[in-house]
Amino acid sequence: MVTRHAGRSTRGADMQGHAMSVLGLTGAEEDVYRYFLRHPRTPARAIHGVFSFGEQRATRVISRLRDLRLLHGDDESTWATEPCVAVPRLVEEQLEAMHRTMRQLTDPWPVLRSLQRDRQDPVPQLSGTADGPGAALRRLEDLREVRAHIDELAFGVQEEVLVAEPYDALSPESMAHGRPIDVRCLRRGVRIRNLVRASALEDPASLSHLRGLHADGARIRVADELSELVLVYDRHTALLPIDLHDTARGALRIEESTLVGSVISLFERMWAAATDFAELTAPGAGQLALLSEAQQRVLTFMCTVSKDEVGAQRAGMSLRTYRRHIADLLRMLDAGNRAQAALMARERGWV
Repeated sequence: MVTRHAGRSTRGADMQGHAMSVLGLTGAEEDVYRYFLRHPRTPARAIHGVFSFGEQRATRVISRLRDLRLLHGDDESTWATEPCVAVPRLVEEQLEAMHRTMRQLTDPWPVLRSLQRDRQDPVPQLSGTADGPGAALRRLEDLREVRAHIDELAFGVQEEVLVAEPYDALSPESMAHGRPIDVRCLRRGVRIRNLVRASALEDPASLSHLRGLHADGARIRVADELSELVLVYDRHTALLPIDLHDTARGALRIEESTLVGSVISLFERMWAAATDFAELTAPGAGQLALLSEAQQRVLTFMCTVSKDEVGAQRAGMSLRTYRRHIADLLRMLDAGNRAQAALMARERGWV
């Protein structure tokens, strides 16, 4: 017996929900289709006594099912298309719709260009055209605007993103905003090279974030001395802070080829001198893996050279930086003086 129920029969869909929703049918449409499968050659108006939706809605449901060629006949005698015919047809139609959507998503530029034509750009243009996209240098003085430009550039990047983050710890806001963008880029096959400070590895949240980014496919290196904040997209557009000591003041968006080339050269030099993140964080790597390449050089010269001036020169760094590394090594070895540190380093096989 079929009883009246709010929107569907108690026998509809075998009490397992609306399985045909994936094929593009609403719950009401599936219920009516199933009803005529069970009661072929019955009048269309028969559903009024079975389902609780009104006459107008019932008329719309039956009309759409007929448009989909799932119902046949007339108002006095209606029957359903055989499932072995109906389901493959619906699957094919859904796949065609998905392919159309995918083709549109892979070429979003017409939509983007249309929206940009309607956009009033309040950003002062320092050079280039007044339309914005052709500007060689733009000053972005609002952090919300900076993030909007990052989103735009990440959306359009095709090959590579270069990132240098000179922070002792990455901010929660930066990680929350950047992670989804990075993941989307990596999934599209975009290369990401990320430079971070060694001190960032001592912050648990930053280290966890970097591990996740590395696992997703980003290449990460760790630099002892990193003071430049850099973002470069496809070697074409760079973002640099207006004030490195106060990034809240905004950023410069640079598209002038010579300036961008200089930023890339700086990044490549820092990248070449940095240590691979995987080497520093490999399980069981031991304390030696925690030493950066620069620290390992300083340790070697500290144990073999008596004068700091000579050691700093051979290590290729300033005397101040050389001595700062020595202080860090003493702390890491828990040594009271350099002689004790040299002895302990030799005992541990560090030199």
